[in-house]
Amino acid sequence: MGEENINFDELVLEHKDKVFNLCYRFLGNYEEADDCAQETFVKIYRSLKDFRRESSVSTWIYRIAVNTCKNRAASAQYRRSRNMVRLDEPKETEDGARPSEIGDDKLSPAKEADRREKGELIQEAIDSLPHDQKSVVILRDVEGLSYEDIAGATGLNPGTVKSKLSRARQELRKKLKGLV
Repeated sequence: MGEENINFDELVLEHKDKVFNLCYRFLGNYEEADDCAQETFVKIYRSLKDFRRESSVSTWIYRIAVNTCKNRAASAQYRRSRNMVRLDEPKETEDGARPSEIGDDKLSPAKEADRREKGELIQEAIDSLPHDQKSVVILRDVEGLSYEDIAGATGLNPGTVKSKLSRARQELRKKLKGLV
């Protein structure tokens, strides 16, 4: 079997948005997600030579990203920062958009505010789940991964993924009853 070298630059370009979105959904904070995504790619770079191709590259990347997010979420520094009240406005990106705002010209300001409020409530409900349930919800319902890819990314077997996802969805239904 011929060993094909993985180009790190191409790997980053192909997966950076997915990794950032996963980190953002997991951590709920733009700066923390950005730091976590960068840390994920540092870990990928350092372990690229050890990748044995026992899973797909994307599954391997998701596994590193999920573990990096779990570690960051569990750290005392992260817990302290989540309890702090933010006084400044979120930073604008290069194109002038704010990261927590997704523009849609077709929505009125009232509808946009309502959509944003619902999105924040959904994110809060996801944030309140235990880490293992939160991981499978984000990977399946937000990122659209298959059960097999989620199993590879989390180290769980597919049956466990399905049961954790079912429990997480039940919990989310309770928390979001009447909202969605």
